[in-house]
Amino acid sequence: MKTLLLVSAAAIGAATAAPAQSIIFGAGYADYSDSMSEDQAILSLEYQHSPFHQATRFSATWGAALSVDADGDTHIGAGLIGVYTLGDRWFVEGSVMPGYYDEGNDLNDLGGSFQIRSLLGLGYTLNSGNKISVAVTHKSNASTQDENPGVNALLLRYHYAF
Repeated sequence: MKTLLLVSAAAIGAATAAPAQSIIFGAGYADYSDSMSEDQAILSLEYQHSPFHQATRFSATWGAALSVDADGDTHIGAGLIGVYTLGDRWFVEGSVMPGYYDEGNDLNDLGGSFQIRSLLGLGYTLNSGNKISVAVTHKSNASTQDENPGVNALLLRYHYAF
């Protein structure tokens, strides 16, 4: 009976230690490649699901992201996310999220409404299990349109795990 209780307690402990879903709040600055475009502040909101694949240091999941800049230029997308743990607390994150882009300012036209957001970030896990990260994003239509100016953004992000 003691063995059964110990095994049950260990299983419950392992289940609660599993990576959680998270909501990520980001703020930063968007730099449009076209010289006629208007660079500006940007906010982002992202959802990351619990991992569907886990290895020793790598996990893969899916998620969705919304970004809006000061002029109302908006991108919403969904796709794959990979996280590689560097040590006890540090991690590298990458994602690719195709989606829909709508320019609020005509000068910030990216060549079409189909845009792919890619992200590369470096982060740190806090004692609470929440995380902070710095990330660079790039939005581009991957030359699926005649014009493909793109936009890069630098974001400071807070990952709230639940």
